[in-house]
Amino acid sequence: MGDFLPGFEASFWGGFGAPKSTPLQIVESLNTEINACLGDPKIKARLAEFGGTTMAGSPADFGSLIIEETAKWGKVVKYAGIKPE
Repeated sequence: MGDFLPGFEASFWGGFGAPKSTPLQIVESLNTEINACLGDPKIKARLAEFGGTTMAGSPADFGSLIIEETAKWGKVVKYAGIKPE
């Protein structure tokens, strides 16, 4: 990608989502438990075997990441003229 858009960086990320109507208490509980797992040295080590790193955070952090990634990849799609088939 850097050949076409100098300075452009790409990576893979994953996360957990829930329906918008999920009660805040459940979202917060899930976030707490997921962050605890992501902080576990065994899980960090296992992900590192595949070249991965963990990014624990809040639901708002994840929402911001989704917005940023959507904007970034939207530019790529527009620049490349990609159309759904």
